[in-house]
Formats: sequence, C-alpha cells, structure tokens
Amino acid sequence: MLTTTAAVSCRCFWERNRAVSGFFPRSFSCRAMEVPAGLSAGKESSALPAAAALPNESQPTPATPVQITVLKAQDLKTIKSDVSVTLVRAEYNGAILGDSSKTDVLPDGTANYNFMTSFECSPDGPNSLNDTAQKPVLLTVIEVLQREQRQKEKTVPLGQAVVDLLPLLQGQCSFKVSAPLYAVPTSPLESLHPEAKGGLEVTVCTKEPLLSAAQLSNGNLLSITLEAAYSVPEAFAATGPLQNYMACLQVPAAGEKEFPLLFKNGILKLAGEKEPLPRPKKWPLANIMAPGALSIPNSFIVGGPYEDEDGELNKREDREFRIQAESTKRIVWDMERRCYLDPAAVVILQKRIAECQYWPVEVCGMSVASSSKGKTSKANKGDEDKQIFFHGVAYVNMVPLLCPGVKQIRGAFRVFTYQDSEVFEKTKSQHSVFRDLRAQLSLTKEGSWTPGISTPLSRAVPSKTRKEDKEKMTKDKDSNRRMSNAPKIQLSDATVEAENVTYLSLDGQQYVEAGTFLVMEIKLDKALVPKRLREELTRRVKQMIPPRPPLPPRPAGAKKAVENYHNHVTSIAVAILSEYHELFGKQLPDQGAIDHQTLEEQKRQLNFELNSSGKYFAFKEQLKYAVVKIVREKYLKTTAFETQEQFQSFLSELYVYLMDEMHIALNQLLSEEAASPAPLSRTTEEQLWLFAREAEVNKDYKLASLYHQQRVAQDQRNIQYWLDYGAFCLLLEETTKAQECFQQALSLDPHHIQSLLLCGIVAVMLEHYEEAEIFFEDACCLEPSSIVAWTLSGLFYELQNNNIQAEMAFREAKKLLQAQLAKERSIPEAAEGEEGKKHISAGCVRSPSPGPGECLPAPSPVSGLSQPPCTIFMKAVKFLMKVNAVQFVHRALAHELLSLQGGPSCAYYLALAQTYLLKEDLSKCEECLCEAIRIDYMNPNVWAQKGHLCYLKRDFGEAKECYERTISFVEDAADMHFVYLRLGSIYLEEKEYGRAKQTYLLACKNSASCLTWLGVGIACYRLEEMVEAEDALSEANALSNTNAEVWGYLALICLQGGRQLEAEQCYKYTVKLGLRNDALLREIRAAQQRLGFGNPAPLSTPSGKGPPRRSRPTPARRDPRST
Repeated sequence: MLTTTAAVSCRCFWERNRAVSGFFPRSFSCRAMEVPAGLSAGKESSALPAAAALPNESQPTPATPVQITVLKAQDLKTIKSDVSVTLVRAEYNGAILGDSSKTDVLPDGTANYNFMTSFECSPDGPNSLNDTAQKPVLLTVIEVLQREQRQKEKTVPLGQAVVDLLPLLQGQCSFKVSAPLYAVPTSPLESLHPEAKGGLEVTVCTKEPLLSAAQLSNGNLLSITLEAAYSVPEAFAATGPLQNYMACLQVPAAGEKEFPLLFKNGILKLAGEKEPLPRPKKWPLANIMAPGALSIPNSFIVGGPYEDEDGELNKREDREFRIQAESTKRIVWDMERRCYLDPAAVVILQKRIAECQYWPVEVCGMSVASSSKGKTSKANKGDEDKQIFFHGVAYVNMVPLLCPGVKQIRGAFRVFTYQDSEVFEKTKSQHSVFRDLRAQLSLTKEGSWTPGISTPLSRAVPSKTRKEDKEKMTKDKDSNRRMSNAPKIQLSDATVEAENVTYLSLDGQQYVEAGTFLVMEIKLDKALVPKRLREELTRRVKQMIPPRPPLPPRPAGAKKAVENYHNHVTSIAVAILSEYHELFGKQLPDQGAIDHQTLEEQKRQLNFELNSSGKYFAFKEQLKYAVVKIVREKYLKTTAFETQEQFQSFLSELYVYLMDEMHIALNQLLSEEAASPAPLSRTTEEQLWLFAREAEVNKDYKLASLYHQQRVAQDQRNIQYWLDYGAFCLLLEETTKAQECFQQALSLDPHHIQSLLLCGIVAVMLEHYEEAEIFFEDACCLEPSSIVAWTLSGLFYELQNNNIQAEMAFREAKKLLQAQLAKERSIPEAAEGEEGKKHISAGCVRSPSPGPGECLPAPSPVSGLSQPPCTIFMKAVKFLMKVNAVQFVHRALAHELLSLQGGPSCAYYLALAQTYLLKEDLSKCEECLCEAIRIDYMNPNVWAQKGHLCYLKRDFGEAKECYERTISFVEDAADMHFVYLRLGSIYLEEKEYGRAKQTYLLACKNSASCLTWLGVGIACYRLEEMVEAEDALSEANALSNTNAEVWGYLALICLQGGRQLEAEQCYKYTVKLGLRNDALLREIRAAQQRLGFGNPAPLSTPSGKGPPRRSRPTPARRDPRST
C-alpha cells in the first residue's frame, strides 16, 4: 500500500509541476507541497516568486528535480509517550526544503504526513553530484506544543533521521527506505542510547536518472573513511585551549581541478578500551542534533587482521605496537567522505596514481574559539586568521588501486613532519592543502552558525550573549597564540608570499617521535582496472589449448597384426591338410609311420596339385596382406630402403620372425596345450620415474627420454607423467617440446594449477607474453591461496616492467605466507604434551615436498636443518628447481637476496649452487657451497651437494668424505638415492667391496633399481659370493634387460660356473648392447680364453628381437625372475 501511495504521489507531483516548472528560475532549488487535498500549503505557497524568468536555454546541463516524499512516522510514542501533534522538516545541503503540515499522532505512535518536497540536482549548481554522494537528506520530527492564550506556538525537536541519496548515483530513479529515527536530547547533559526508537518511511524519486548511461558505466564513486590517528604525541591534551583536529587530502576532479576532502572535528580520547568492532561510519555533518543520526545506514568499520592490510605496520613484529596504540591516547573520526568521479576524473585519477604512487594526507590541530552567531565586523576580521599546530603528513600508497580487480585499500600509514621539499619529492604536491583551504577554514568557524534546523530554534537568543561570545572568542584566540613557540602556518593572505618557502614544523616532529599513524580506507565502487572474470580466463585458455579427446583405439596394431598372421597360417594349414586328405586319404599305415621316400613323393604330388590348380597362388595372396601388416605395425617400415644391403638384411630378419611365428601358430593348431604367455612386465610407474632420474643424473639423456616415454605410454591421461616429461625437456633446453607436454597436461585438466604455471613459464621462454599473462592470471584466479602462483605472477610482471602488478602480486603472496606461518606456529602451541610436539615436528621434517598448506621443514638441533623464516621467493625456487626452470630461478633468487636483511641464507646458496651445477659451472658451484657450509655446517643437503660436486670433478676422496658425512646425519638428505649410488661406486673403485655391498643394499632397501642391484651383484662377485651375485644380477636384469654391464657380469658368472650355453648368450647380448666398460670387456675375454668357451664364432644373433630377460634352463636352479 505504501509503495502504491508513493507512486501516486510521484505521478501527482510531476503532473502538477509540468505546467509551472518552466516558470521557476534556475536559482530556485527548493519546492514544497502537500498531497492531501484540502490542506493549506501555508508558508510554502508564499515562497513561490510572483514573477519568474524563463529557464536559460543555453545552459548545457539542466537541473534534475529530486522529489522527497515522507509518507509516515512510526513508533513516535517510544520517544515521548505524550506526544500528540508533530510536523516533519526536510533539509538538504544546509537549506530547509520545507515543513509538513501539523499532523496528529495516532494512539499507536503513527503519524501520516504524506509530505512532498524537492530540490534540484545539477552538476554545475549548488546541489552537485558530489553533494548527492556525501550529503543526506536530514528529516527532523518536531513536536508542536499546545499554546496558551496570547502566546506564540512552541516547537521542540523530537527526533532526526537521514536518507542516503547514494542509490541515485548507482542508476536508480526511485527507491523507498525506512529511515531510523533517533531521539534528540532535551538537554546537553542527557545521555541517550544510540539505538533508533522510531522510523520514517520515505520515498525518493527522479523523473530521469541523474547519470547518463556513459556516466554510469565509465564514472565511479570514491569513498574515503578516516578511522583514527593512534599513538598521538603527549602534547595532545584534553585540557587547555580547544583544538579542532583535522585531516585533508585532495582527489582529482574534471579538468585540472582538485577536490578537497576535509575531515574535521576529530575526538581526542584518552587511554582506555579500544574502539569496538564493527562500528558505524559517520556523516561529515555539523547540524545534526541527534547523535545517532550521524551514523551512515548500513556502513560499518569492520577492521580485520593487521597482516591483511595494505599500508604500513602490518608485519608480525608490529602487532604488539598496534594493539598497545589502539588502547592509548588517540584521535577518532570514524568519518566517511564520498566523491563522484565523472569519466574524465576517473582517467585523471588513474594518470595521477601512475605518475606518483604516494598521495599526501595532511593532519593538523587548529585552535577553536567560542562561536558567535551573526556576521563578523571589520574590527574583528583579524580574528579570522587562525593558526594550525602539529602539522604532519601521511603518505598513502595508491598503487594497489591500479591492479586488476582491486577496489579498496585499507591500512595504517605513518605520520611524518610536514616538509615542503619532502612532500614535493614524494607526491609532486607543491604546497599544503590547508593553505589552499585557508579562506574556507577562516570563514567557517567551528561552532559557527550553519543554515538548517538551528535557525528557527535559536532566534530568541539576545544580542548581549553574542557580544559575550565574541569577547570570549578573542580571549581564547590570544591564549592559543601563546600556547606554543613553535612555527605555525598563518591562514591569512599575509602568508601567500611565503607559500613556496621550505619550513619545518617543530611540533610536527612529535608525530615521528610518538610513532603516530593514521588508519584509513580508500574505496571505489568499481575497480579502476577491471579484472578478467574466471569464465573468460578459462575460455581463453581453452582457445589456446583445446581439450583433446582420448585417441580412439586403433583398429590394427602390432599385436593384432601378429594374431591376424596366426589366423591366416592356421586357415591355410587346414586347407592344405584338406587337400592332402583328398589326395591320399585319412587312413594311416598299420604301423602308424610313413617312410621318408613315401613322404617325399606325397610332398611332390601335393605341390604339383597346388601349383596346377592355382591354390598355391591363392594361399600366397591370402598371406600377403597379413605379412604387409606385420611389416608396417611390428617393424614400422613404410618407406623404401636406402641400400640393397639394408633390404636384404631386413628380409633375412623378417623371414626368421615369420618362420618362428608360423611354428607357434602350427603348434597351437596341432597341440591342445597353448604356448605359455610372456611374463608381464614388473616395471611400475614409480620404478620408471626412478630409472629416468638415474639416467638424467648419469647424463644418459637418451635412456631417460625412453623411460619418460614409457611412463606416458602406460597412461596417457596421467597429468603428472606429462609434467615430468616436460620438465625433462626443459633440462635439455627443448622448450618447444616442453610446451607441448605442458599443454597436453593442461588439456587433460584446464583447472590444474601446476600445468597453468608451467605453461606460463614456457610461454615466457618463447616470448609469448600475452599467453603467459593469461596462464598466470588464470592460476591466481583459480587458486587465490597459492603462494607460488602469486610469486611467479609477480616475477612475470616484473619482467614486463609492470611494477604495479608485480608489487601487488608479491604483497598478496607475502600475506598468504604470513597467514600460513601463523597457522603452523599455532599447531605446536595447541598440542598438549612433549610427545605431541615431537610427533608434529617429525611429521613436518619427513614431508618430502611440502605444499602451500603443509608444514615447512621443522628445525632440528641435531641435523642442522634449522632455517631462517621461509620466504615467498624460496618457495618459488623450490617449485622451479623441480621443473628445471633455471631462468625464473635466478630471478627469484635475486629477489631473495634483496629481501633478506641478515644476508643470504644457506637455502639461497644451496639453490644457487644447484643452478650452477646444472650449467656445469663447477667453480661457482663450489663457491656457493662453501658459503652454505659456513652458514649451516650441519645441513646434510649441503654436504650431499658438495659430494656430487667433488664426484663430478673426479675428486673421489673428497666426495667419499662428504657422502659419509651426509649418511652420518640423523636426518636424510633430499637425494639419498644418488648419495648411496655414488658412494657405492667409490667403494668399488677403491676395492672396499664389503662396504660397497652394504651401501648398495641400503639403496635397494629405500628404492631398488637396476643400478642398485647391479652394485650389489658386482660387490658380491668380487667377494666371490657367486650365488648372491647371480641373484642380485638376475634381479637387476629383471628390472632392466638392456643394461650391458648386467649381461657382462652374468657372462662372467656363467663362465665361472662352466655353463657354456648361458655364457655365450650373456656375452652375445653384452656385445650387442654395446658395453662401454672396456675393463670389464677385457676381463670377460680373458676368462673366455682361459676357459676355452663363451665366445661363439661366428656371432649369430637372431636380429630383430630384444634381449631376453635372464633365465636358465637348468631345472635345479630357480628362475632369477622370481627373485
């Protein structure tokens, strides 16, 4: 019903004013009228001019009327129980819009006013868009007292409410609110509860939007909240001359103008309880009598963790100081100022921030004299020259507002002494904003008359009181001038000549000594730089890397080609057998055997029959297709041979293979027992990964690539396999191939963070910077809690010279790291008992690769793994080293070097040494490791890395000492597998076979591989433990049957055991696989010459077949593959 009434009221208003609105002058901005018929307009109607001029047609921006309709008041009797007659008064921007008619209050406390009034809003007029943003409509409910005979009617303010007009700047043409009504104290000593005791139902509407579509989309709303100044100087005292504590900053407006935002009337509070949270923000108004009405509806200061702030004093070490300062002497404003920025001002704001990242916020205290109501005479004009004390300035870093999606910054900002030269150097501001506002500050005195509600309520004040106020104000001003001998800024015209002179405010220096800081918030309605939406980023990524569907199963493969060949051989054999039965019958001789001469005759007749009938040709054509498929699928031969020798060699190899497969097919046909299937491969994914890492460390990159390809072939939809293969390609500096691997992983899961980051890294390496930005931004959007993602984004933006984005990304990463470290510190503190603490510590240390949410390595006094606090750059280095992204590693280490206050850490030198080791710069690697050992002598990772360095330098004695020291630590190094392998090989070189055996067995226990079992086998062979040696070598052969050294030692063992056939087979594959150990090859040949067997002559190997896995036909010995 209320909504309908408001709509009718709006329609009635426009219809009534359509005819007469053209006769109102543009300077006239207030209208008032009543809705109910029969009610007299009273004084409001007399306010209309007798003759009005036509509007100025040349005015570019017409004014827009804003209609305010007060429908009714509710719960008035909760404020005053005996209230009977009231009226409501509307004020806006210091002007009275009008009073409603007197209305009786119903028994339930409701008063139906149905009062309409309006004002004109114009960008160039007295009621501008900035006024609409920061000034509300003030509504005062006034009680009309019953007058006695021959006495004037008395009125008393009962309550006040405010209506925020901000929705009009957000595109709305009308809205309805229930404004809380706050009681007005009847005396200054009365203390009221801030809660509202009633309400006013109000509608606000305009005929057309205040902002055009372009202004609405390209403009912005800026709101600045000044909360408080903490840790203020001791000279700030509640006693003595009154002070008006102010702060001010300027924001750009259209053109070259600056719009000042002034915060006045800060309240000095002594030590006590800190300000509550949340608490409401306040209007910057001075003519409000109800204290509760100062609160902005639905706008609160909520605070938050210090670590999440954007300003200064947000480190962990500042926390205690902040907590203490918030409960000591402070100045509280809790005031919000708003400003509408048109599209031109938005562009200027972005330009100003880009040119100068720090903006000055000036603070000061001004002496306050007693108010006087009336005009100032010329004799007292000199009193207008006020002075300010404690002139300081805070530098607010506005750069975060230029980051995509950032709409607000909030934090603490230190206050420094105001010095012209320093302010100009940091902010390019040439003079104090208070000097620009000297006229406004001089003419607008604290407590002076403000147009509004106080006007009709204070007309009876005698002139004598005004004179007394003037005298008192003069005395107070004289007292203020004697308060301090320090220099002050005179706010009069006499100081214009001295504006450009550098000065130092001595009382402003007290801010620095006291550690004063401001807490403020700067907020925009829309981000200056829009952030790409998550959906858009995902769409862009999909456009660059479309998801690849799984490959359809191939209709023909090597296995199917062989099966097809078997089927054709079987069908042809059945057909030939049928021909034989037709020629010779199925009956066998009585003895069951046919002599050789008869068989030869039958064979001749059968061949003649097949050739003469054409069946032989048909059988050959039938088999030709199956053979062609084997050549293509099994041998991958699709092109012509280069030489005749290669062709003949291939034909020989193919013939042997086809004959073998033919025999298999015929045996399956003629025998009920099928051939035993080939044993399944025992190699698992983890073993392939280990074998690949071993090949990488041994620089056998061809073998490492083979193992990576085998992993991918086992499961092509496993993301980690593709990422590992791509990291291996980065190690070989094959960036394009690495990009294909990472993009394949990303196509399997477009939301995989690690794949996105790696795609971004290779895009940077290939100088595809636009694609890289998409990848990094998408990673941060998908997982905003990833420290590594934000850090890598910062490194990328720094590479692009985008310092604003880089700083924002690094700050976000540091904020996440601080939260993570705080969470981890709270875990041991909450644990009960020493045993629980030890358990948590052990769990953190044993984590092989802690992620962003896992524990960091815990300090250990025994092992020396204690590290300085982890940084975002070392976390990024840890990730980058795993993927061999050395280019980004050096950038991260450069930041780490600059960010550390106590000098580089052990982790820094260790990571730098690893990069030099990858580049084979051994001298620089050694320098870094020496520094790392000097910093942390008990770190096993450092000693392991030094052992690797000495091993590559072939300084086996020093390497042996480093490896033995590494093993002796309580905590293991990160790469213990390679420590065991290389230490075992050193023991073998020094003929310490017992220690070598034990070392290799330790490696087998942790992570068995072909190389670890080979080491055990060699050590056992040298110790003449032949059975154990053969078992170990058979295990190595089962893990990898392409290791020539394994076959070589197996050949030696078979030679020693007198097993000629196996010795020859092992030696054959030793030579075929290309044994590169010349000493072992000479030892094998010497044993062959000594024993007289083992070297077949000539060497005949069935080519085309890989080496078999080791097996022995002797039934008394077990198959080593079962070991």
